[in-house]
Amino acid sequence: MNKIHLYFRIRPQKDRFFPGDRYLLAIARKLFRKPKTSGVKKVFDNLCKGFDELGISYDINLPFNKIKINEPVVVLGTGRYALEGYNQPNPVIAGIALMTHPSEWPDLFTDYPVVKYLQHSQWANNVYTPYYGSANCELWPAGIDTEKWKPGVNKKYDILVYNKIRWDKKNKDIELRIPILLKLKELNISYKEITYGQYTEDEYYQLLQECRAMTFLCEHESQGFACLEALAMNVPVFAWDQGFCLDPNRFKWNDPIIPATSIPFFDERCGMSFKTIDEFKGKISAFWQRVNKGDFKPRTYMLENLTLKKSGEKMLAIIRSVYH
Repeated sequence: MNKIHLYFRIRPQKDRFFPGDRYLLAIARKLFRKPKTSGVKKVFDNLCKGFDELGISYDINLPFNKIKINEPVVVLGTGRYALEGYNQPNPVIAGIALMTHPSEWPDLFTDYPVVKYLQHSQWANNVYTPYYGSANCELWPAGIDTEKWKPGVNKKYDILVYNKIRWDKKNKDIELRIPILLKLKELNISYKEITYGQYTEDEYYQLLQECRAMTFLCEHESQGFACLEALAMNVPVFAWDQGFCLDPNRFKWNDPIIPATSIPFFDERCGMSFKTIDEFKGKISAFWQRVNKGDFKPRTYMLENLTLKKSGEKMLAIIRSVYH
């Protein structure tokens, strides 16, 4: 196969107050903010790692005009800028975060020679197929670095409560999160809590090393890196999975009822789920008993399904289907 061109392109920061201050602001952010890697960037990084494991030759962000005929092009970026300036005839495999909903870019396939648009999971792919067609939409789960995310042995706490509630936070605190914490206290189950966007990856890794299980609170995930990293570390998950997309923009998209899940990659080895606070209260004792018995084997699920190598192989299959 010809060399593969991988792209991760996000729009550069603009100056805010005076010419050139974007560089000073970037330095300040590095000094004073906790280092974070976006989920989309991790998708890209893990694809590169998967190709490295497979010994696949690729380059990153080569200028578009240097692409040669029949060389595969894969663009994983954020927003329309990811493809801005692309004027080559080579078919493009693109995806994950170029838009939040296909109604925001219905002409993607005519604006550029895109032939496959990727989504991680089936429910998300179902949103795109009415716009782009089933032949143009492709499932591609990103891999998890299972060598990095390995089980810990020094457990200090029972449950890690992972709070990624994104909308209607005040009411969800009252209706869901706080009652969950109170129920854990009632059952004498010790816990730590972590909030999405307010931790470093090292901090999260350390907590997973120290916690025996996790309660995952998120409306829906197209893949859910944090949840999968917990599973890779053999931490069983009790997940809130209420069943629908709750993004308030769904009304603007004219798509008000979108079936969705917070655990698109999950089976009985990974843990359990609940839809409501009443269901949480009814199931938490059974979940905790099974944790204590060692019934769950989430790492086994991850090694069978979502390693870097398996994800890289899936991407290669997609590339070969385009570049025969």
